[in-house]
Amino acid sequence: MEIIPAIDLRGGNCVRLYQGDYEQETVFSDDPLGVAERWQAEGGQRLHIVDLDGAHSGNPANLAAITAITRTLTIPVQVGGGIRSADTAAGLFDAGAARVVVGTAAVSNPELVEELCRRFGSERVVVALDARDGLVAIRGWTETSAITATDLAQRMADLGVVRLLYTDISRDGTLEEPNYEATAALVRDSGLSVLSAGGVGAAEHVGRLVPTGAEAAIIGRALYTGDITIGEAVGAAQNM
Repeated sequence: MEIIPAIDLRGGNCVRLYQGDYEQETVFSDDPLGVAERWQAEGGQRLHIVDLDGAHSGNPANLAAITAITRTLTIPVQVGGGIRSADTAAGLFDAGAARVVVGTAAVSNPELVEELCRRFGSERVVVALDARDGLVAIRGWTETSAITATDLAQRMADLGVVRLLYTDISRDGTLEEPNYEATAALVRDSGLSVLSAGGVGAAEHVGRLVPTGAEAAIIGRALYTGDITIGEAVGAAQNM
């Protein structure tokens, strides 16, 4: 299982939200590139970047910071937040992103997801299923749709999607542990590769994610707080 450290950008800073609440923000660094270089040096196998301003507004707002990171790091970088058009995705690929992560558009404009898979290749497109009480949240988690994560996963598979990023919003930023049952169910029912995000706060949590079949664990707050190191996470993933 791959270990992917996360950087959430807001106003040019590295921040973390609690359960997706923009009013419960903690700023961890004003040097995103420095943090990215640290995560790579410590053994991160891929970097996950979320442009929170972009997710909220619908247009990428931290492109300069993202480009600085993608052009400096040697590990692949996936980027999400505000990708509502093929041109925006193309711009991120031009900036060096290896994958784009699409959330809101998967619900509001599934034709875009199909276009991205066809134009750039399914391996370069990740669909984010951010769920609150089983229902998919959109627009930077500020709105909850009427679509279940399982239903959206099936719709996306029909469009050519091969990889999902699943986040249980109630666990995000809590360090309490991931939602193992929901992750395993999504892996089983969708038949797609699933990246798990939200709730990792200890090496034990990573180890318990392995049997769910998740392809990767995305870790954010716990790295910043020191509750877990990337080396510990990689070790837990490999020792199961």
